[in-house]
Amino acid sequence: MRLHLPLPLLSSRVAIGCLFLCSLIFLSRHLSQHNVQTNNMAALSSLQFLTVAAKAKHTATVIFVHGLGDSGLGWKPVAEMFGGDAALSHVKWVLPHAPVKPVTANGGYRMPSWFDIQSFDNFDPAEDEKGMLETVHSLNQLITAEVDVGIPADRIVLGGFSQGGAMSLLTGLTTERRLGGVAVLSGWLPLKAKFRAMMSEHAKQLPIFWGHGADDPLVRYAWAQRSVDYMKSELGIKIADENAEKPVGLIFKTYPDLEHSTDIQELRDFNAWLRKVIPEKAS
Repeated sequence: MRLHLPLPLLSSRVAIGCLFLCSLIFLSRHLSQHNVQTNNMAALSSLQFLTVAAKAKHTATVIFVHGLGDSGLGWKPVAEMFGGDAALSHVKWVLPHAPVKPVTANGGYRMPSWFDIQSFDNFDPAEDEKGMLETVHSLNQLITAEVDVGIPADRIVLGGFSQGGAMSLLTGLTTERRLGGVAVLSGWLPLKAKFRAMMSEHAKQLPIFWGHGADDPLVRYAWAQRSVDYMKSELGIKIADENAEKPVGLIFKTYPDLEHSTDIQELRDFNAWLRKVIPEKAS
């Protein structure tokens, strides 16, 4: 059985244009039909976000960053599903919304995006470094907000899908705080030429979960493999022992027949990893 999230299914350039329109309809309907509490951190950053509260005492947080054209609402069902797991009932989810901006690869249409993308054929050339670093700053402000309410940095996981996964890697491996872990679903490593100079001294000690569909037509599987190879050879990221109580290093999992989406098996693996890196009781 495959779980398809409502928005980030992008299989062609044409689908991107459709996605923008669907995003507006989706947001309009959800904001009118549901009393979703959206928090505006105007004093800290330009990001708006929604939260899914911990069902038990809040002792850990997952900040999950959506993909192009989506919003935090797109991942709310996953946050609620994970919150129903007694082993993760202590976890609060923070689901930020990307600002709306023109996307060059989509003909300049304005849509929720963490940074501009020049081409869907190759993400490496002409990367929007300025836009990426602005997003890194905003995500760091969300991390700071959690620390300020008493959640230690090593009890915070930063994760994301597609574009959000790229931003989670860039933020999580360069932030001055040592997080509890970084999760990437269908993402890639951005700013490779500068990443080694930017990465933090504790990046090599972070637990990293990376899941990717073998049939992903947008963020192609080969791109993910190249990112992982670069992380191992150039950044010194080690492969984690999946059986360890707290797996330090990279776990990379491939999902056959999965396109640019997630499915039940990937979410099960993500859930199991979260249980280890931010367990109910901090070790």
